[in-house]
Amino acid sequence: MKKSLFVLVFIITSYSYSQEHFAGISTSSRVGILNASNNPAELVNMKNTFEGSLLSTSINVSNNKVGFNDLFSNTSLETLIFKGNDPVNLRADAEIYGPSFGFKFKKWAFGITSKIQGKLDIVDVDPNLGDALVNSGLSNLLGSSTSINNDYNQRLNGTTWGEIGFTGARNLLDNERYKFSVGATFKLLFPGSYANLGLDKFNGTITASSLGQVDLRNTTANLNIAYSGGLANSFSNFNDYSKSVFGGLNGFSGDLGVNFQWKDATTASNKYKLNTGLSIRNIGSMTFKDTNNNSTNYNLSIQGNQSLNLNQFENVDNLQQIETILLNSGFLTKTNSNKDFKVKLPTTLNLYADVKLISKLYITGFLQQKINDNNDNDQITVQNVFTVTPRFTTGIFEIFAPFNSSEISGFTSGIGFRVGGFYLGSSSIVTALITDSKQGDIYTGFRWGFL
Repeated sequence: MKKSLFVLVFIITSYSYSQEHFAGISTSSRVGILNASNNPAELVNMKNTFEGSLLSTSINVSNNKVGFNDLFSNTSLETLIFKGNDPVNLRADAEIYGPSFGFKFKKWAFGITSKIQGKLDIVDVDPNLGDALVNSGLSNLLGSSTSINNDYNQRLNGTTWGEIGFTGARNLLDNERYKFSVGATFKLLFPGSYANLGLDKFNGTITASSLGQVDLRNTTANLNIAYSGGLANSFSNFNDYSKSVFGGLNGFSGDLGVNFQWKDATTASNKYKLNTGLSIRNIGSMTFKDTNNNSTNYNLSIQGNQSLNLNQFENVDNLQQIETILLNSGFLTKTNSNKDFKVKLPTTLNLYADVKLISKLYITGFLQQKINDNNDNDQITVQNVFTVTPRFTTGIFEIFAPFNSSEISGFTSGIGFRVGGFYLGSSSIVTALITDSKQGDIYTGFRWGFL
């Protein structure tokens, strides 16, 4: 398939990396709207009575094949991504918060947020199959044959959507020593565009002739092809992600959370010795509806002396072209098809604890655990993440250093700071500069509180 897809992904990675958005600042003791994005119950802990934010941005990428140093090597990215025998995994996504506002009233707190999200995911793609499709198999298979037997679903997926969230939180207990609160966020979802190519239980043989032709033989698989909006036209063009972010209202989701604080009686009322929380985020789904909508399941079968020439996929850049080539080959049998289709949001369980060590020095542990299966064709993906963040804060100034471990790219470390309402950070910039890190991220924003 078209090489520009992988070039696009790794151009992004040269500027960004990771999978926990706003690592460090979202668990800051200077509580604000971003904290409520992790746990809605935190909204009642806002430092100020009112807080507003115009724009906050976080861009994350994580993979298990290409390191930071590889970006400056002479080897092509298309070759590097399919090296070795481990399945290829890559997650690239962005969160952009628009105008948002929160306020406290007695034991209550309320907020409204706006956000757009975009994701591009490669999930468990067999490197031999990927190399055959993208590079015509020339890097691994020339003059040979390779048998592939996979019992899982390989996916290429892109998604954009918008959200408007309404948060409410309340203190149930608030005395000199302890504070306990609950909260919930209800979100309106505006699906923009979607593309999914799923290849489940692929069994087949790839052969490459000395003349460079690559064929697929003796093959069975279950195939899902789904697309909607701009991503039906191309899944490698950035404009197709950005021009159709907000669609019509076609989905709902919610977050639920609880928060407990052990107060620090020696300091101001909004300080604590221990702050803990638990939340379940993104419970819900959205339905994609567009004039070019399509979601179809097929059986792929190539038997006997039959073969499929894979060279014809090399310059393909959208799922409609893939579908047309396969249908014209005569090797596909349709099992079912839907005009409109529903996809599930990436539901996670979040746990965290922020502990005061000494005056102005805190340390936070944060765990994000996915609940759903990333290999399902109707599932937007998310990673399991664990982060430890030591932090020094004086109130107006804060500096923190996240140490992050994600399931795809492993360990990274970064640094960030806040001055007043402005913040800038990364959970992987340190390892990206001093080691061959395979992930990275950058985020920034500004918020202001008053009264």
